[in-house]
Amino acid sequence: MATAPKTGGIHAPVTPSPELGAIVGTAPLPRSQVISKVWDHIKKNNLQNPANKREILADEKLKKVFGTDKCTMFEMNKYISKHVKA
Repeated sequence: MATAPKTGGIHAPVTPSPELGAIVGTAPLPRSQVISKVWDHIKKNNLQNPANKREILADEKLKKVFGTDKCTMFEMNKYISKHVKA
């Protein structure tokens, strides 16, 4: 028996705000992909604090999403949630 594709929760497509779209693109995509693309941006630009890998040091694009110069990886989802629409 085939299972239906997941469409709710983290798999539901969301539309990024213009600020978040500058990092992940403007097309609707699942929240899991939004988080993945933000992490790609963080790693590509070496934005993790070397002394504390749980801390993200925001560049100009991330400052527009986070509203702060730095945050922890746990706080990151709270800031991203404010920049997506279901």
